[in-house]
Amino acid sequence: MQTLLEFIKKYNYWFLFLLLEVISLVLLFRFNNYQSSVWFTSANTVAGKVNGWYTDAVSYIHLKAVNTQLNKDNIFLQQQVSALREALDKATEKPGLNESAVLDSLKGYTLIQAKVVSSSIHKENNFIVVDKGSDDGIHNDMGVVGGGGVVGIVCLVGKHYSMILPTLNVKSSISCRVRHSKYFGYLQWFGGSSANACVNDIPRYARIKTGEYIETSGYSSVFPPGIFVGKVTTVTNAPDGLSLQLKVNLGTDFGRLSDVCIIANSHKPEIDSLQVNMLNTESTAP
Repeated sequence: MQTLLEFIKKYNYWFLFLLLEVISLVLLFRFNNYQSSVWFTSANTVAGKVNGWYTDAVSYIHLKAVNTQLNKDNIFLQQQVSALREALDKATEKPGLNESAVLDSLKGYTLIQAKVVSSSIHKENNFIVVDKGSDDGIHNDMGVVGGGGVVGIVCLVGKHYSMILPTLNVKSSISCRVRHSKYFGYLQWFGGSSANACVNDIPRYARIKTGEYIETSGYSSVFPPGIFVGKVTTVTNAPDGLSLQLKVNLGTDFGRLSDVCIIANSHKPEIDSLQVNMLNTESTAP
């Protein structure tokens, strides 16, 4: 306290000078219109610049949060645009000849639409996962078509998702026939290209030409007869030499597969029951 008093006493003339200056300026700007207007204008200008600097500083501080929100909004808008573009493509897309033929052959059957959420085409044991499950009426051993041909068979079912054993799996075997001659065999895939598979067990005496169509035989309760599978590109002898092997260009483009139809056959339980009863009868026969 003593030091403060000594400081004021030492520089009292300066403090008095500053006080008189403030009083004179107040009197000047208060009682003179011109000087008052100049002061008011200058003060507003300075205040405006200070407020601008403050606003810029606050905006800069919050720039990161604003940028994060803009990124979120941008992602949301991109998702909306993608969904709208996909809906527009579906609304304007015309089904190909193969796809139209498949849908025509399934008239009278209940088709459950599903979307592919995961798939593989370059492995030996490929699988496809779709967004429909037991809550949607899906169960094991249902046939699946889409993309212009046969896709595969449902092999595992959850509440909301199902797994499909596609024709592009070395464990897959689907009963097929040649459309016009009706010779039948089994569609199998041995790896390699996702565009081709083979039909085996065709009798050697059958006269099959390249370009003929392969379709489901209907000899099981999984697929009804007549669903397009593919087109014969090569006819050769099977490795065992006892039958023909048909190389088939598949009608389904698995690389672009996004939507499928799962076939709900209301007669399948009855057909399966008859087959089981027949097997039991044969096993108990003397």
